[in-house]
Amino acid sequence: MVPASDIVIDVHGLTKRFDGRAVVKNVSMQVKRGTIYGFLGPNGSGKTTTIRMLCGLLTPDEGSGKTLGYDILTETDKIKRQVGYMTQKFSLYQDLSVRENLEFVARLYGLEKPEAAAQAMIDRLGLHGREKQLAGELSGGWKQRLALGACTLPGPQLLLLDEPTAGVDPKARREFWNEIHALAAEGLTALVSTHYMDEAERCHEIAYIAYGELLTHGTVQEVVDHANLTTYTVGGKNLAPLQHELTGKPGIDMVAPFGASLHVSSRDAKALEAAIAPYRKQPGLKWEKSEPSLEDVFIDLMTRAKDNFQS
Repeated sequence: MVPASDIVIDVHGLTKRFDGRAVVKNVSMQVKRGTIYGFLGPNGSGKTTTIRMLCGLLTPDEGSGKTLGYDILTETDKIKRQVGYMTQKFSLYQDLSVRENLEFVARLYGLEKPEAAAQAMIDRLGLHGREKQLAGELSGGWKQRLALGACTLPGPQLLLLDEPTAGVDPKARREFWNEIHALAAEGLTALVSTHYMDEAERCHEIAYIAYGELLTHGTVQEVVDHANLTTYTVGGKNLAPLQHELTGKPGIDMVAPFGASLHVSSRDAKALEAAIAPYRKQPGLKWEKSEPSLEDVFIDLMTRAKDNFQS
């Protein structure tokens, strides 16, 4: 049992509707202090709507809970003062310089020495040489770094990061995650929405949402184990016909290309063995039993999920 003081987000049954359609349905989650919690799901799955309910920007139609010990229904102003929220779209002033943006944020939050605070953040995030550059002229990776600096400058207890690395190159993404882990080591809690599997594996815990419903949560290993998938990796040339033939076959839940191979998975190991038996001795194919990947699990979950925009 985790002490209540160590729980930063504790919400139950969150539901939000737009135009009569539920885009988030009965979502519950608990996030511990000092953890990096990955919030995963495809575009349009309800991640952003959930994040906005957690920080008081949206009021749920149903459900209740607390963020940082404050009620998400009645104490939203208190939540907003202690949360850093980094949106998908770069939201700082494009026509102000890096330094001017950081100093503006410092003054907005009433920090005693805004110039010193801005300089400290420039030092921390390696923004030297770009202090005078206009924010609108920065590349995607540097914009991301500046936005993270602005979010953390006031010293929040919780970071809500909504797909912060979308469209950013791999090197910048790795540097971003190194900084998030450094902040978590200092006691900051981060909830990060993403649809990158490699980023999910950098999180202490993850939750997966699809079509507004939370389908699974836990550590990466717990999520993979709970899926109970049996997976084979198939190698060989010209695998497209095999993929087409196996897709939808009884006993097979998922067939997906991974590079030069196929992953073939099922929740029923015996049914899978029976389904693939006729293909095991085909010349030119190499079948190897393998551990299911996190992506295997998520593809399987997506296949089973019901689209809330379909009647």
